[in-house]
Amino acid sequence: MARLWPLLFDQGIRITFAQTSFKWSNLAAYNAGVTVVIIGLSKAHNKASLIFEENEDGEITSRAVKNINPYLVGYENIIVSASTKPIADVPSMINGSKPVDGGNLSLSVSEARSLLAVAPEVKNFIRPFFGSDEFIKGKSRFCLWVNDEERPFVEKFSEISERFQKVSRMREKSEKPLTRAGTETPHRFQQVRQTGEEDVIIVPSVSSESREYLPTGLLPKNSIISNLAYGFLSAPIWCMALVASRIHLVWIAAVCGKMKTDFRYSSTLGWNTFPVPMLTDKNKADLTRCAENILVTREAFFPATIADLYNPDRMPADLREAHERNDEVLERIYIGRRFRNDTERLEKLFELYTKMTAQKRRAS
Repeated sequence: MARLWPLLFDQGIRITFAQTSFKWSNLAAYNAGVTVVIIGLSKAHNKASLIFEENEDGEITSRAVKNINPYLVGYENIIVSASTKPIADVPSMINGSKPVDGGNLSLSVSEARSLLAVAPEVKNFIRPFFGSDEFIKGKSRFCLWVNDEERPFVEKFSEISERFQKVSRMREKSEKPLTRAGTETPHRFQQVRQTGEEDVIIVPSVSSESREYLPTGLLPKNSIISNLAYGFLSAPIWCMALVASRIHLVWIAAVCGKMKTDFRYSSTLGWNTFPVPMLTDKNKADLTRCAENILVTREAFFPATIADLYNPDRMPADLREAHERNDEVLERIYIGRRFRNDTERLEKLFELYTKMTAQKRRAS
């Protein structure tokens, strides 16, 4: 997007009409999933542009706007660029740690139990391991998490040393220099993003577009997140309130990539570019209570999974109410009231993004 659209705009081309994304049913084998967006481009166009959208009842509605930008929003032509740091005054988000281990540093429930049965002394080196699937669907998975100082101790156990040897052989055969460089440290993930001692708020990298909120939450103590998820390390819990909000979901739906129509999260595009007003201590305290309320409400439905709780047809009324309260508190921070719809949310976000990035450029 960052390369294509500026070229088109430089040629005087603009979007004259747009049909936002919709699923196309077809007769292909297994009814292959196809997502369609329709846009009209023109060089000579002096009339209002039209955006066609599907409403909650499945009906196509249209509205006239002065301009349609590349995100199919009625706003000026801007491109949201990936950022290595948040443009707002909020904590940074990390990508999870990447094992590159041939599966030898990860453990199923049965493998973890078998290992502990013969070597109970290694209990502290077996950590809960979470990617998007594990968090959302409640799947249990573990990993071996060993630092350099601990390696001599754990290698005394043949069940673990054999796994390390397999990691070394796998990495040694790789054509990638970075992977081969990890041959001598088979006890460690190739990319380590955390110590393992932090409190972790997880943000899945992929989530169903049918959910009304992006799933996010606190992980058990000593958890490790994989490279299939993002997270905050020992960050204030009000960060969760921001990620779990409707306004954040609307933002990532517009600026992040998608897998079919499912949301595909990105820290550099989704979080680092997210425009958040300056938060006062009271704002943070209010958002902290909202996040805690969401977590407590979820606990009341244990052992229901995130997938169960956020099924749009079966979402518990108490949980929906907790999210509504979170949205109300946050949106009042933005404009002093609730937004009327997602269109208004996006227009405000693009306005703030434009101002905040301009201020960053001036400051630098």
